[in-house]
Amino acid sequence: MSEYQYYEFLSIDRPLKEDEMAELRALSTRATITPVSFTNEYNWGDFKGNPDKLMERYFDAHVYVANWMTAIFMVRLPIEALTQEAAKAAAVPYLLDIKPTKTHWIITWSLEESENHDRFGMEDGRGWMARLAPVRDELLRGNLRSLYIGWLPTVVGEIMDDDETEPLSVNGLGNLTAAQQALAEFLEVDPDLLAGAGMGSPAAQEKEVSQQEMEKWIDALSRDEVNPILKQLLEGRDSRPNGPSGTGLHPGGAACRWAIQTHPGVRWENCGRTLKRRV
Repeated sequence: MSEYQYYEFLSIDRPLKEDEMAELRALSTRATITPVSFTNEYNWGDFKGNPDKLMERYFDAHVYVANWMTAIFMVRLPIEALTQEAAKAAAVPYLLDIKPTKTHWIITWSLEESENHDRFGMEDGRGWMARLAPVRDELLRGNLRSLYIGWLPTVVGEIMDDDETEPLSVNGLGNLTAAQQALAEFLEVDPDLLAGAGMGSPAAQEKEVSQQEMEKWIDALSRDEVNPILKQLLEGRDSRPNGPSGTGLHPGGAACRWAIQTHPGVRWENCGRTLKRRV
């Protein structure tokens, strides 16, 4: 069987600049490069670039598939999207790597030793990005199930000690999103193991905030807080729940202050723009 590698990178938060696209072109003359993506496949030789460095500098998501039974998915998140405690708890050597840069987290899910020869004999890697990329948006909204999915294989491996407990308390494992199901498939997580985790997981109960509550929240915002929010919306960055300090989209902002003051005892998910709460 001949060698095969597939690389795909996606820029979500912003388009690539012309000089950045030129820098990427220097890494490969054959790659398909657009203002939001870089895609290439290799049947011989190797990619000149370093995926970790490309993620740090240019991209928000990455898929890598090689026919020697390896599959890797990566996302880049703003540093405020994940706590150090959650990152440290979920990380597992060789399976789930979570490392910080000055401004971002780089999260890597890895399948290094698959035994599914049929899959890797036929699969070319295309199509996975569209199925997996929504995982990033879910993480931005405080849904950490994808981290749990990355940790779960330690239960059947030799990485987890007998007396070790689950690192994350995650609800809704019995009702995974399509992207989370795709991630489990990509990583070949045992379906029975995943089903067992779902049986013991409380349902994620989310309730949309009423229109009246939304109006109260908006009325509580000052002009200095409203203007940056509107600017982000107009720039197409409305899917990011954690904005710059003072925008009202971070844990210390107006949205969280209003939520805590008017709904004591309710844990608000991310205190973000989605304004969903868990009860």
